Amino acid sequence: MAGERDKFEVYKDKRGEWRWRRIATNGKIVGAASEGYKSKADCEANMNRGYKASDKWEFYTDKRGQYRWRRKASNGQVVGASSEGYLSEDDCKANAARQGYRA
Repeated sequence: MAGERDKFEVYKDKRGEWRWRRIATNGKIVGAASEGYKSKADCEANMNRGYKASDKWEFYTDKRGQYRWRRKASNGQVVGASSEGYLSEDDCKANAARQGYRA
């Protein structure tokens, strides 16, 4: 439906750390935290990095030959990554754009 948006879910993982995931309107996970956080506030800050952060984006192919992305903070720490592989680079970049990537 027009106007529907992805939803964010913040939860505790099996280790008791906070994580987030982004869920598309079709129920598919289209983004997720690449690590757990001790505090919910730190997790939510990572989740809300958006377009303003000066992160570096890397696009690569995985062992199965599918396209993936990862997002690195200025200190080199991975702060986000694709939750699945994509058959086309365009689809991969479209998913990254949902997370704040700008070409």
